[in-house]
Amino acid sequence: MEMASLLRLVALSLLLAVATPVRDITDACSSQVKDFPHLNGSGLHLTLHHPRSPCSPAPLPADLPFSAVLTHDDARIASLAARLAKTPSSRPTALDESSSLALDESSSPALDESLASVPLGPGTSVGVGNYVTRMGLGTPAKSYVMVVDTGSSLTWLQCSPCVVSCHRQAGPVFNPKASSSYASVSCSAPQCSDLTSATLNPAACSRSNVCVYQASYGDSSFSVGYLSKDTVTLGSGSMPNFYYGCGQDNEGLFGRSAGLIGLARNKLSLLYQLAPSLGYSFSYCLPTSSSSSGYLSIGSYNPGQYAYTPMASSSLDDSLYFIKMTGITVAGRPLSVSKSAYSSLPTIIDSGTVITRLPTGVYSALSKAVAAAMKGTPSAPAFSILDTCFQGQASQVRAPAVSMAFAGGAVLKLAARNLLVDVDSATTCLAFAPARSAAIIGNTQQQTFSVVYDVKSNKIGFAAGGCS
Repeated sequence: MEMASLLRLVALSLLLAVATPVRDITDACSSQVKDFPHLNGSGLHLTLHHPRSPCSPAPLPADLPFSAVLTHDDARIASLAARLAKTPSSRPTALDESSSLALDESSSPALDESLASVPLGPGTSVGVGNYVTRMGLGTPAKSYVMVVDTGSSLTWLQCSPCVVSCHRQAGPVFNPKASSSYASVSCSAPQCSDLTSATLNPAACSRSNVCVYQASYGDSSFSVGYLSKDTVTLGSGSMPNFYYGCGQDNEGLFGRSAGLIGLARNKLSLLYQLAPSLGYSFSYCLPTSSSSSGYLSIGSYNPGQYAYTPMASSSLDDSLYFIKMTGITVAGRPLSVSKSAYSSLPTIIDSGTVITRLPTGVYSALSKAVAAAMKGTPSAPAFSILDTCFQGQASQVRAPAVSMAFAGGAVLKLAARNLLVDVDSATTCLAFAPARSAAIIGNTQQQTFSVVYDVKSNKIGFAAGGCS
């Protein structure tokens, strides 16, 4: 009984703590960035920001060490590995049908002992791997800074009253009571049942018959709250009855974003909910940290500008985007590995992973080939997970021409900025590492390319010079 009382006090203290307003963060470069895009016959076009760009609407600290980027990246890899292995979150919320994050809209949030079963981690980590954009929600619409993630399905954002915890975000937290079009989703709605495939966690039901979602990311990050629907506004266009998560406990690697936009292959993702009117495709160009912005487009695209690779099917996860890598060349020469080495692990393309992971044999061959090609550049000590490092900056050293080839003939010809990543003011490292359970094409290699995901035609395309 003493332990139960202590847990109630912990939960109550969290409730009282969130009464403190989440402090606004002034947008940088507001005069240079068009935060609200347009919607026209060619589809939807959103402005996309690098997580470390000073022009981002939710900029990370300028003095954030690159070791923090790599720590976050390793956590994301662990998340994807757990997902592919179909193992539960290492810190489950233990929600079930008897749980209650009960938000009675006519009264204050109800607290009971089950709240204490929700993990109460500090949530002090910074999300540094994902790109952000703006999304409007509610009536009247208000703008929120959102992480864009091709590896997630459910879109969610932080919602007041933040029954347990909200992390610090740019701008005010979404208030459902201020939206005339907001509605919670009942436990009997089909979308509540769809949560299992969207989040890989079963839904729960509150005491007031509201569907409770649990989005956990395999590491310490998670969001728990109410499945809801409201009008989403993207540019000048809006769509009613958009299903999303209204987060009441949001902790972990989300930076100062309000939440996350899911673009994976699932009926609850933003892509699939917009698809009936815009089509089953989206494209993006991920900008570098020094460039102003990139874009995310949903809907029609120019098919002639891309070289394509088929989306590969995998029994591991039907919502992620798998492709087949067929070869890598350095200075025009293929790596000295067998062709089967490239397919020894499944390969995912992911917008939220910074450092590309390769099968161990492929990575070792790439590391040796790049080091040999750069033998005139002084080497530097390993930096965290990066073991092939050089003195200088990527823009200053002479890097070899490296190309990554994929099934169907698509090729990524990597510039120095796609091959090397600056880890401090005097060191640059090969932006690749050995894989664990899956190879992953990360966002450093994708930067400045236009990448299209044509889900209807089951293919992914690449085109150079995408952000210009």
